[in-house]
Amino acid sequence: MATEYGQGYAHRSERHHRLPAALRAPVEARSWREFGYVLLGLPIAIVLFTWTVTTVSLGAGLLVTFLGIPVLAAALAGCRGFGVLERARARGLLGVEVADPEPLRVAKPGALAWMGAMLKSGASWRHALYTLVQFPWAVFSFSVAVSFWTCGWALLTYPLWFWVFPAYAGEGGIQLYGDAHHSVYLDNPFEITVTALIGLVFTLATPWLVRALTTVDGLLVRGLLGPSRLSARVVELESDRGAVVDTAAADLRRIERDLHDGAQARLVALAMDLGLAKEKLREDPRAAARMVEEAHGEVKTALQELRDLARGIHPAVLTDRGLDAALSAVASRCTVPVRVEVDLPARPTPAIEGIAYFTVSELLQNVSKHSGARTASVDVWRSEDRLMLQVSDDGVGGADVSRGSGLAGLAARLDAVDGVLVVDSPAGGPTRVIAELPWRG
Repeated sequence: MATEYGQGYAHRSERHHRLPAALRAPVEARSWREFGYVLLGLPIAIVLFTWTVTTVSLGAGLLVTFLGIPVLAAALAGCRGFGVLERARARGLLGVEVADPEPLRVAKPGALAWMGAMLKSGASWRHALYTLVQFPWAVFSFSVAVSFWTCGWALLTYPLWFWVFPAYAGEGGIQLYGDAHHSVYLDNPFEITVTALIGLVFTLATPWLVRALTTVDGLLVRGLLGPSRLSARVVELESDRGAVVDTAAADLRRIERDLHDGAQARLVALAMDLGLAKEKLREDPRAAARMVEEAHGEVKTALQELRDLARGIHPAVLTDRGLDAALSAVASRCTVPVRVEVDLPARPTPAIEGIAYFTVSELLQNVSKHSGARTASVDVWRSEDRLMLQVSDDGVGGADVSRGSGLAGLAARLDAVDGVLVVDSPAGGPTRVIAELPWRG
């Protein structure tokens, strides 16, 4: 059904856009929105430029007194307020989505702390720089866009209004040349037709010219009114740190739960059984021997649970023999046959190696529980400075990271170390999951 819907939408789009893009551009809503952006740009730029130059100059002149600091802070606050307007204008007319800049980091409440934070904020000064840079650009883009737009439409529609000249101006048409002895007017059918064709060329070219001008506007808005790369990276690292902390806490809770419900409970029962066996040792040696034999089996089970738990924390085979052997051990415990191929020139750092191991382990658990696959494969290789992992199966497919499943948590953990998780799992299969990790040898 999804395919049919997509095909139907494509057919409707083709019917709607039978004209080439170059011919329909002058009448498209997008072109008129971009032209409106340029028209609004000049008066807004005048206001912004006037505000910044006036207030910053006044504040700088008053720095010899204490009054300069609050004036400068108010100037920058006004620039940030204008930045909200400009981001909204770019979003509404150009479709340019720009995130808000980093907020002020005010150390403590109070006017002095707020003014200090405003003056120290790089985003505030970038907003002020935008008002200064955007003004000359707005003058240029307004002049070019309005000149080309009005000239193009005026010449294109000249056959409709050329009669105004002989009727009301006493001239044959638009005057191309004139002196005391000779004048040239666009007044015969051939000249009128050529004028309209020239207007058509201008009309068709103007939307693309305006689009190029507004592209520069979009770059200015993104570069000066959005968050800086450094602040965006800080936010990303803070988010990644939160994901790492949450993952570590979840792992600790899992280990605690496994110990409490598994090995610890089994060892408590074992201690009680041995106590009973000790009491029966003199009265009923055979029953005590049976109880000791059962306790011996419980000891083996508890040891196996402890080994499994230790393997879940960090398997010894990974430390001793690397990813190839460790992943082969994981594949052997999978419910479907798994082919493992590891082609690495060297071993990455233990941290990356551990993340790669647990990533493949969790993906193979998904294969066992949810895929309904008959076979699966694991491929590991290095591509430049990235460690690549691929887990494929021939199951029913339908895996989706956006559903908030275990894949979403796995993607968050990989993102915390600058990794990437890509899932390709159409309904009906097959499923292919690719994980990228930074190579740190």
